[in-house]
Amino acid sequence: MLAARIAVLGLVITMAVARAQVFSDLTTPLPLPPGSTLVVGFLGGWDHWNDPDRGVRKLALKLRGDDPGVFAEALSNHRQAVALRLIQAAFDTNRDGRLDAEERARVRIILYGQSLGGGAVVNMARKLQTLGIPVLLTVQVDSVGFSDGVIPANVFAAANLFQHDGPPIMGRRTIHAADPSHTRIEGNFQYYYGSKYVDLSSASWRRKVLGRTHTKMELDPAVWAQVEGLIRDAVGPTHREAVPRSTIATTPVTSPIPFPSSR
Repeated sequence: MLAARIAVLGLVITMAVARAQVFSDLTTPLPLPPGSTLVVGFLGGWDHWNDPDRGVRKLALKLRGDDPGVFAEALSNHRQAVALRLIQAAFDTNRDGRLDAEERARVRIILYGQSLGGGAVVNMARKLQTLGIPVLLTVQVDSVGFSDGVIPANVFAAANLFQHDGPPIMGRRTIHAADPSHTRIEGNFQYYYGSKYVDLSSASWRRKVLGRTHTKMELDPAVWAQVEGLIRDAVGPTHREAVPRSTIATTPVTSPIPFPSSR
């Protein structure tokens, strides 16, 4: 995994960095209508949050336009403070700047991410656990991180998609639940790219050289079709009935949670 992190760092350094994403860049109406689901995707490396060629961004835009009850945002993995502020504001139905126990119980949040964004997914889920906020689903795509293999108990279901055809960058091979009685692992799904054709015409030479099969997976339509299917299954009404709040472990919080400060 060290070689993967070094390769990701090299890819990050060679990429141009656009203006940092801020809270006002988000389009989700706040607070969300009752019963809505918020889907937050984290991009890899220093990918631009509004880059239309990135898989995370493409899927967010697709989800945003297909279902009036689903609101989706794509965020940079290094803007997790913005994501946390969004999640809390989205479910602050009484607009008092805090999440009380009743509001936390109504949270419907799904997290997904690619590469370093996969690591950000698990990190964000842990932050939400400390705040007593449940997560319907986490999905990691060729995840790269230091502690992204253990899914916290506030997550109802989790999935991991990866390739190991590298080097230099190969995603996490397996994830497991911190508490299997609270979290269902949908699977650790391996993709193979030895002889598989993937259109890389939208990728820069840096991505092709430094990313190799990591880049192939990020641009593979089959990968994002599976991610989309997992998310839509989690959003569906049958899934809502199958997720009683008592089965999702969260850290008990007895007082309202104030919003964090972020740009």
